[in-house]
Amino acid sequence: MEHQHQYDSNGKQLCCTQEQKINHCADTAIKKTQKAPACCAADDHDAHVDESKHSDDDGHDHSGESASTFDMFFRPGLTFIALIVALALDHYITQSWFTGWVRVGWYVAAYLPVGWPVLKEAYESIRNGEIFSEFFLMGIATLGAFAIGEYPEAVAVMLFYSVGEVFQTLAVKRAKLNIKTLLDQRPDEVTILENNQAVVKKAATVNIGDIIQLKAGEKLGLDGELLSDTASFNTAALTGESKPDTKAKGETVLAGMINLNTVSQIKVTTAYTDSKLSKILELVQNASAQKAPTELFIRKFAKIYTPIVVGLALAICVLPYFFVDQYVFTQWLYRALIFLVISCPCALVISIPLGYFGGIGAASRNGILFKGSNFLDSIATIQHVVMDKTGTMTEGVFKVQEVNIKPDVDKDTLLKMVNKLESQSTHPVATAIHNFVGAIDNTIELVNVEEISGHGLKATVNGKELLVGNFKLLNKFNIAYDLDPNSIVYTVIAIAYDQKFAGYLTIADSIKEDAQVTIDALKKLGINVTMLSGDKSSVVKFVADTLGITNAFGDLLPEDKVNKVKEIKAQHQTVAFIGDGVNDAPVVALSDVGVAMGGLGSDATIETADVVIQDDKPSKIPLAINIGKQTKKIVWQNITLAFAVKAIVLILGAGGLATMWEAVFADVGVALLAIMNAVRIQRMRF
Repeated sequence: MEHQHQYDSNGKQLCCTQEQKINHCADTAIKKTQKAPACCAADDHDAHVDESKHSDDDGHDHSGESASTFDMFFRPGLTFIALIVALALDHYITQSWFTGWVRVGWYVAAYLPVGWPVLKEAYESIRNGEIFSEFFLMGIATLGAFAIGEYPEAVAVMLFYSVGEVFQTLAVKRAKLNIKTLLDQRPDEVTILENNQAVVKKAATVNIGDIIQLKAGEKLGLDGELLSDTASFNTAALTGESKPDTKAKGETVLAGMINLNTVSQIKVTTAYTDSKLSKILELVQNASAQKAPTELFIRKFAKIYTPIVVGLALAICVLPYFFVDQYVFTQWLYRALIFLVISCPCALVISIPLGYFGGIGAASRNGILFKGSNFLDSIATIQHVVMDKTGTMTEGVFKVQEVNIKPDVDKDTLLKMVNKLESQSTHPVATAIHNFVGAIDNTIELVNVEEISGHGLKATVNGKELLVGNFKLLNKFNIAYDLDPNSIVYTVIAIAYDQKFAGYLTIADSIKEDAQVTIDALKKLGINVTMLSGDKSSVVKFVADTLGITNAFGDLLPEDKVNKVKEIKAQHQTVAFIGDGVNDAPVVALSDVGVAMGGLGSDATIETADVVIQDDKPSKIPLAINIGKQTKKIVWQNITLAFAVKAIVLILGAGGLATMWEAVFADVGVALLAIMNAVRIQRMRF
């Protein structure tokens, strides 16, 4: 299939199809784990590589995917066979002709299949100004071994290095496949109803307002509104939740959901490129750009470390001439070459980004989106979780429990005005009032509608002022009332009309089924919990007592929440704030990690928070913390392993006690062990 490409102002090709976007997203997210970071001194040069070298016209990455495992092992296989034959002729089946230039030529021929690509990469790196690359170190080490007549070791070092590179590539491909499987949740084609006829069209060409016919078992290609009465969907691909989600007519359904029962009809409400899944794609793509402090340190460390070890290797070779009585150049050169092979920090610069990427992937599979590996690090050290109540620990689905309107007020007319005003808000309270009152009376005209943060709504109706909100709103406008709001347990919606108190509604919410599990898990992790809410204190206290939360505060304005979080941070505690990510933006910005609940319901949450819980389940909060802790644990295991082994073998190599074989293990062996350890997190079940 041929795609029409789009280009930006700089002539760079843009991803214009879903397939291209997914490839680009996965490539960007793991780009730092491929060849360029293995160049020990390379910084972000790989980020500027022309992507046309990696993608052809169909948007597929051909830098490694198109090659089969057999193809990747072909060159090392040739070298291995040639090396085995050479060693046999050297030591076991000696032949008179296998001497002199014939022997040298044989080892050179064995070396070239694996050595030539590395030497070529070293040359390209030097041309690009990156002298101290891994390719350069391996090149001079093996060519030096040839120069002093250590032919078998020169070939063996490059062979093991190349085999290590293949295994690294396979690890990266696995990570890439995992993230593609996670992200590629939309079909390329959908069935559209045109004049009551089913027509198959490319999903990217479908227009807003088109009607999709979705059969049982099919995956939805675009976001839309359900037209059928009811339908059940499998949302596991988006939320990590295996429980079917039943939707009613008029509710939103999202690309990636799988229809579980009867044929359903969905009206497209969002363009293909603007769907919720596209935003998630963008989120994961950008996650690779947000580096953890550990990752940033290692990259900076590699830039300084590598030139130093090259200088030390040169010193090992030259300085003994001035201090050793029987100086043998080839002996000290051999030690210097061993030192160079050991010095490559590829175990660090490859396995660490792969570990963080694995953590992001593991979290995504569980419906948790991290905006960067730095937030994986941050959430692992959280000491205090501060959470909102409504929509976080409670369902956020309110129902009107009681209506108390003054006798001298027309109840029906007042409720219709309240319903009309609340239609201007997206707050769950507005939905509860709408469900109770019914259809909105469009004959009512609102003037000067204003939302007062933390208080409620104000408007002018029939030339008179209408106030709907909490009792703080009435206090603000000096409206007198004849009851004590604290005597009512439920949430109270006060109403004032024409400068007079007109009555109130009581509204109740229910606690989420996994809220108790969440609090218990956080306490088990040794994390303090505080609940902050703008809801009335009696309601907040009831929920807090039910869940066993000691610290809970109600009747808070947004600025009050900020002050409470500042108080906690003043105690030198790292804080994660859990909320809707929109109304609580100041608190999210102040906290060390901002976590938004319900990423599938609000575009703004994806923009605001550092971490997004896609399915509204608070139990994902301790899960996210555990994933962060496990990721950090694996990363530091790799750092410790690499430094310990390299330090030991570097000392042995400088003292002449280590051979090239130990050097190979210190470089390639440790890198492979670190990579296998990093890949573990992708297989963990949390």
